[in-house]
Amino acid sequence: MTLGARLRGLLELCRPANAVVSGVLTLIGAYVAGRPFALAALVAAVATVFATAAGNAINDYFDRDIDAINDPERPIPRGAVTPRGALAFSGVLFAGATVLALTLPAFAIVVAVVNLLALVAYTKVFKGLPGAGNAVVAYLGGSTFLFGAAAVGRPLAAVVLFALAALSTLAREVIKDVEDVAGDREEGLNTLPIAVGERAACWLAAAVLAVAVLASPVPYLRDLFGVAYLAVVVPADVVMAYAGYAAFDDPARAQSLLKYGMFLAAAAFVVGRAFA
Repeated sequence: MTLGARLRGLLELCRPANAVVSGVLTLIGAYVAGRPFALAALVAAVATVFATAAGNAINDYFDRDIDAINDPERPIPRGAVTPRGALAFSGVLFAGATVLALTLPAFAIVVAVVNLLALVAYTKVFKGLPGAGNAVVAYLGGSTFLFGAAAVGRPLAAVVLFALAALSTLAREVIKDVEDVAGDREEGLNTLPIAVGERAACWLAAAVLAVAVLASPVPYLRDLFGVAYLAVVVPADVVMAYAGYAAFDDPARAQSLLKYGMFLAAAAFVVGRAFA
């Protein structure tokens, strides 16, 4: 294995697009709080990128046997990175995220510590428990916005965005588990679709999405944002509602649609703040 192949493998472990998007979401949290260009917001965004990359790497370390079935082209199953190398690389990234987070306000540090512990414990402790792993990932997804707002000293400004993002992420994670039932059952994991049935899990995801959609007008109803927010969040609601419907027949397509719906919903908050 060449050095270049190993470096590519380490980069793949990070899922760089996913990590960068998490950093952008942190900046959106700071933007919703009214201070997107503060130095603390940038530090928080970089810390989020490092932490997300570390979480992805350690997830691949613990999931290496499952990935050998579900996704054999991942870096560890195909031999581009050794399990020990993935674990060490994750530790370096976690250390970088920790150093950066310690420069932020107290509440942001609390969020960072909880997130780092959740990232480390997710695959080993929570992933195989019905619904628990989904809830952890949902919290982590929403907390990027909360972390950004907390970094600039205004965590309450992003509470609604945090809640809506967490609900949407929870639904998407449940649908992803429906998609991965074969590999998870092979490894003996007791995910939600395995525990309660795939159709019941899809109904739960649809119900969670319904709550998110119904709650989405709250910033407008509380006079936090104006009509511009509604103009963007309504299409996002339509996409997410359709994803909930599509999950019963095509979970892969549904979770992909949810990803776009969630990004559109985040954009609604950016537009809402811009025109507030």
